[in-house]
Amino acid sequence: MAEPTAEERRNARVILNRLKKRYPDISTALEYADPWNLLVATVLSAQTTDANVNRVTPVLFERWPTPDDLAAANPEDVEQVVFSTGYYRQKTKSIIALAADLVERYDGVVPNDLDELVTLRGVGRKTASVVLAEAFGIPAIAVDTHVKRVSHRLRLTTESDPVKIEFDLRALYPERDWEGVSMRLIQFGREVCDARKPLCVGCPLADRCPYPDKTGA
Repeated sequence: MAEPTAEERRNARVILNRLKKRYPDISTALEYADPWNLLVATVLSAQTTDANVNRVTPVLFERWPTPDDLAAANPEDVEQVVFSTGYYRQKTKSIIALAADLVERYDGVVPNDLDELVTLRGVGRKTASVVLAEAFGIPAIAVDTHVKRVSHRLRLTTESDPVKIEFDLRALYPERDWEGVSMRLIQFGREVCDARKPLCVGCPLADRCPYPDKTGA
């Protein structure tokens, strides 16, 4: 995306202001006690609900509370705990590997830098951005399927690659707003702008939305 025009920035600001009004206080629904907990929970949240992850993580962290503990865990034992989150073998491999990386390279302390976070096995930009914004309060934009869908429908981006979408949104909004952009778009995507049946009638952004397949009359 080229440098946004003044009109594109204004439109993006109107959209975010309405989302702020709808969701004045917003944060991840994942339950966590520290950056380490959130990092693992975010990895587990792929392709499942936050509520499902929240049922699993208390058991997981009671058995393996630290990166050292999880790095040394028996994968089959971990698989049994995270089974209900889906893709349990891959997720087990990922969280054990990232725990080992944390122990080996960062003395078990989660770094508060995006470039360092994404060097951990199993951690992509989305996961890293969630941890930065939620656990550290550092401006970051996480792009998941909801953010991708909603930002496309609202023409905040025309890109399909999550990294390019992230940078389009960064260009549209001042850094002070980055922290809250993702969670508001995610919640709006869950409640209103559904993938299959968006609730277009009564949508607070209907006048800002060029999406051609609106539902209702």
